[in-house]
Parts: sequence; C-alpha cells; structure tokens
Amino acid sequence: MNIYNTLTKRLEEFKPIEPDKVSMYVCGPTVYNLIHIGNARPMIIFDTFRRYMTYRGYDVNYVSNFTDVDDKIIKAANEEGVDSKEISERYIKECKKDMEGLNVMPATTHPKATEEIDGMIDMIKTLIDKGHAYVADDGTVYYRTTSFKDYGKLSHKNIEDLEGGHRDIKVTGSEGKEDMLDFVLWKPKKEGEPYWESPWCEGRPGWHIECSVMSKRYLGDTIDIHAGGEDLIFPHHENEIAQSEAANGVPFAHYWMHNAFLNIDNKKMSKSLGNFFTVRDIAAKYELQVLRFFMLSAHYRSPLNFSDSLMESAKAGLSRIRNCVSDLDFRASKAEKKELSDSERGTLEKALALKEKFIAAMDDDLNTADAISVIFELVKLANTEADEGSSYGFIMQMKDAVVELSDVLGLIVEEAKEDLDNEIEALIEERQQARKNRDFARADEIRDELLKKGIVLKDTREGVKWERV
Repeated sequence: MNIYNTLTKRLEEFKPIEPDKVSMYVCGPTVYNLIHIGNARPMIIFDTFRRYMTYRGYDVNYVSNFTDVDDKIIKAANEEGVDSKEISERYIKECKKDMEGLNVMPATTHPKATEEIDGMIDMIKTLIDKGHAYVADDGTVYYRTTSFKDYGKLSHKNIEDLEGGHRDIKVTGSEGKEDMLDFVLWKPKKEGEPYWESPWCEGRPGWHIECSVMSKRYLGDTIDIHAGGEDLIFPHHENEIAQSEAANGVPFAHYWMHNAFLNIDNKKMSKSLGNFFTVRDIAAKYELQVLRFFMLSAHYRSPLNFSDSLMESAKAGLSRIRNCVSDLDFRASKAEKKELSDSERGTLEKALALKEKFIAAMDDDLNTADAISVIFELVKLANTEADEGSSYGFIMQMKDAVVELSDVLGLIVEEAKEDLDNEIEALIEERQQARKNRDFARADEIRDELLKKGIVLKDTREGVKWERV
C-alpha cells in the first residue's frame, strides 16, 4: 500500500515496524460540546483506513484520545455551574453515540488526558533534564524549540516563518518565554480551574503533551502512523514530534496522514456565518450512514464541500447499493439451489476482478472515491446478470461480494433481518390482505406509511418487492 506522508511530502510504500501489525494514533476531539461534521471527517476516514488494513490481514492497534481538560471545557463548566468532569463525561458519551451512528468502530484504546497526568509529568521532567524544557518564575514549563534542530520538519517551514505565524498566540506566563516559538508543557492553575500537583506548581498540562504521552504508553516510542486533520499539522503535530523525539531519542512516527478541510457551501464552517453543523444536526435530516458515504465519496486529502444537494446525491448513491442487495436477497429467496452455469462462473470471475480493482484503489493512498466507483460497477454487474433464472449460489455470491466491499468502507448496506420481518413484511402482508378485501383505502394508507419510511413498493409478476428511496 502507498501512503502520502506529510513528513516527506511524497507517496511512500507502507512498511510496518512489525510484520502484519499496525500501530496508529489518531487525535480525537476536545469534549466540550457535541461533535461537528468537521470532527466527523477524520473519524470516518481513519476508521476506514483501520478497517481496510484489518481486511488486508493486519492486526491494528488503534488509539484515539479524548481531550477532557481544556479551556473550552472549563468555560462550559463555569457557564453551567458544574464540575468540568461532568461536561467532559457528558460529551464523551454523546460523542460515542455519534460515532456509533456513523459506524465508527471504538478504538482499541480511548485514553483520557486527565487519566494520564502522571505520564505527562514524567515526560516533562525528562525534557527538563535533557535541556529541552525550562521552568519560568511563575511555575510555567516551556518547551525550548531552539533545542530541537528539526523543529518545523512536518509543516515544512523554517523557524522564522513559524515564529511569524505564532506571534498572536497568547499563553499563561508568556512573559517568561525565552523565545516566541516556545510552547507550554505545564501551566499554573487559575481560580475555578481543575489542577494537579507537580514539581513546578499546582496546575495542568498544555494540550500538546498529552498525545505524546498517550502514544508512548499505548503504542511505544515509535509508531507506524499518526493521523488527524490538516489543521493539526502546526502547531499540534509539530510540537508532538519535538516533545516525543527529544524525550525518547527515536523517531516518533514513520508516516503522517492528514485529511483536508470540510467546507459548507464552498465556505469555511463557522458559527458566525450560520453554517456550523453538528453531527446531531445532520442526523435530524439524514441517516448518518449517508454522511459517512458522503465523506468517503472524495479522496481524503481533497477539500470536501458539504451541501444539501451533495448529500442528496450521496443518499441516492447509498440507496442504489442497498437496493441491489435487497433485490438480490429477494431473488435468492425465489431461486433454485442448483449447479452454477458456465455463464454464472464467468460473471463471478468478473466480480473477482472488480474486487482486485477495489483493492488497487484502496492501496493507492486510500482512494475511497475510486473504491466506491468499483462497488457501483459490481452493483451494475449484479443487477444485469442475476435474474429470476439464476441459481441460488450465484445470487448469494454476488450479494456477498457487494456486502464485503461495502463493509470495508464501513457502509451498512444490508437490512437487519428482524427489521424486515417484523416491520416491513408485516405491513406488506397487511396491504396484500386489504387489497384482497377490496379495502383499497387501507392499502393506499400502508403504501404511504411505507413511503414515509423511505420504502417504495413494486408489484411485479414475482410478487411485491420493495426498495429504498
């Protein structure tokens, strides 16, 4: 597999540290509110990467943190008059609900910043001892950026450029900094803030140190892949490299993956512009699987524009796949169990070739857009070749092929059998009986009821069939 490495600015063949294993750290959300759709993009993208690597036979150790101590969390807690832990625990719970709706798998480990304070203090001590950090008069601990000769290697900027872009960032105790680019590792407490004891002062960690510590604890000093949104390249990921490599004396991550920004109607998402949407906002209008499909419809390194028209297109695309699967299920229920014909075997060979084409797309820097196009090719093949005269085995193998590749992308395209049996089929049966009784008003009511659920009925020679719209 080839991966575009932000560190080297080129496509590189993926070679894991340990054969058949992948260690991967993905920066998670700061939990002070419901996650927005910008947060959802890296969650979906790197969950898909994880799924694909698992599909290819790798054992993936996937770590994604929750930042549960932060100025925004403290502000939200003070506004509500509650403890900051109550805010963070509430929104971790809500975040997990949204992740489930998006079919994002739980990480192997979801560490929380507040549970890793001892490790942060230990790493800060190491950095001070090695001359990479210093303590200001008020107890603030700063990282000495000039001590790390490779500072800026991820963002590909020189020190002068970085200092210029860093001047407007205000931090506690900034008057104690040796250099404008130095950043906070530990800061003194303020009134009404949570704090922890440390050798320097009662206070709390800076943001950057938590990921260095969590990655080291759960994955090791050097990991295969570190990932996140491109907004994290500088300063967050740049600072993580400086901290980790200075403390541990080895490279931090071999591959750095970053997804591009999400825009709303060709504008940057912003509360001031009134175009800020949480995942929960989208869930009120669309099934979250549609949002996942939409996110995967473009290459992860390409900027993605969100709009209602594009979401409708995504909804139609996902429905096309689902309708194929449900139609194949219906055909299989009517099919004979007999030997595959030569024609069917030939079609299955074509399906296998499409599977290899899918893998080639995913191996090309996780090209999910092309992978989805391959699934559509497979759907077209299944719709064309699996007819009422096809064998049961052939139909089910075609269906399994569509479901298999969709599952790699985390797309749920197969209806839960109990939902079909208990709800849709019951209503279809009631409608059939109403028609027999010439109760056409009730039959029409049921059709309308199903339509509201996104189900369209079709009366065919083979019986009543349904599909999603």
